[in-house]
Amino acid sequence: MFRFAALRTALLGAGAALAACSGEPQETGADEAAPLASSQASDTVPRETYVAAQEAAASLNSLGEDFVKLALAVGEHDPAFVDAYHGPEEWAEAAKAEQRSLEELEADAQGLLISVRRANSGKDGVRGEMLEKQIRAALTRIQMAQGKTFPFDEETRLLYDAVAPQYDLAEFDAALEEIDALLPGDAALPERVEAFRNSLAVPEDKLQAVFDAAIAECRKRTLAHYDLPPSESFRLEFVKDKPWSGYNWYQGDYESLIQVNTDFPIIIDRAVDLGCHEGYPGHHTWNVFIERDLLEGAGWVEYSVYPLFSPMSVTAEGSANYGIELAFPGREKIAFERDVLFPIAGLDPAQAATLEKLNDLRRKLSHARNHVAREYLDGRISRDEAVDMLVKYGLQSRDRAEQGVRFIETYRGYVLNYNLGRDLVDAYVARQASLNGGDRWAAFETLLTTPLSASDIAAGGASE
Repeated sequence: MFRFAALRTALLGAGAALAACSGEPQETGADEAAPLASSQASDTVPRETYVAAQEAAASLNSLGEDFVKLALAVGEHDPAFVDAYHGPEEWAEAAKAEQRSLEELEADAQGLLISVRRANSGKDGVRGEMLEKQIRAALTRIQMAQGKTFPFDEETRLLYDAVAPQYDLAEFDAALEEIDALLPGDAALPERVEAFRNSLAVPEDKLQAVFDAAIAECRKRTLAHYDLPPSESFRLEFVKDKPWSGYNWYQGDYESLIQVNTDFPIIIDRAVDLGCHEGYPGHHTWNVFIERDLLEGAGWVEYSVYPLFSPMSVTAEGSANYGIELAFPGREKIAFERDVLFPIAGLDPAQAATLEKLNDLRRKLSHARNHVAREYLDGRISRDEAVDMLVKYGLQSRDRAEQGVRFIETYRGYVLNYNLGRDLVDAYVARQASLNGGDRWAAFETLLTTPLSASDIAAGGASE
């Protein structure tokens, strides 16, 4: 319903001139620039400005293609690097066939970074700025694959354009005291919390029905605000032996594969969380917008690939977590769980109130994982100490904490995208909604369809 509103605001520099001349947020190749300049240039935009805009767009199109090919080549060395790709198959096949060395890829990335900086020189546009940050992240990941190490904060700055704050453990300890009062008992607090939450686990034979109902509600609430393509769809699978609890594998053509890990009991509140986060209005919705509006609508070829270790992930994870409370504001989530999901799962709805209070308090601990990851990856605590800290501040069993450390070992500083990213998105949406009459869904779509990094989001989308 706001399909191209955000995209139009994002077309600055070359894009703004194109929109002014043609009335559409479309870009054309270099071979089309001359005839379009003569046939479409308007009285309000000088011919030389239009031609310059076309040349700039053609330059970014070429550099965007080079970036996609670089990302695919990096993915041959770093299997987790390419999270999704829906561009020309021959580019992926070429990356597999060529198997360029990391040294060659580092040189390619450095050259591409210089070229994009030159293309961006003297210009103000979100496309070029984000492309530069994407290439910088790819270069960093290439260097890490060669054995180069960075302190945690520098690594996250280079990859995600974000640095987590320093934390006072006393604030986390204060939250633990509140939870201790909510769930009194003789056992250790993590054991009490784990026992309570496990009492609300969805029986295995009810998982499909619970998730079907949860995702259907998430989708219904999202479609009330957004006009998604009629062909968009997803498949749901339950899997085991993964370092994550849920994952969206975007397939392209508006389709996703959503996987839910059943290594541990699935607590009833995870159904809506994962339904929103992985689906609507989270990862699936974001990927659909990216493919429809940026790749197909604007012709920005660099969005045919999603590098996981990149500035895009702040928006990806932050928006997916924020999307839960956007779709279910206030007490609507717990009301839906109590009235719909608890009965489907055969659970006692009377426990919903305690679960809601517990989850409100646990949110105060959400940044603890950033602290543990930084201390562990920077070598200030051992692996066992990291597990102990996740048991204490994650209020979970040792087995779950072990899974959490495996996630940190696999994805490293990526952990900050969930909590710091969510906080950045929350503040951004609040600021934008204050300017548009309070429409948080419209503000959220602006974020999803505008290529902003963490520093841009923190500035309120100043580059828009």
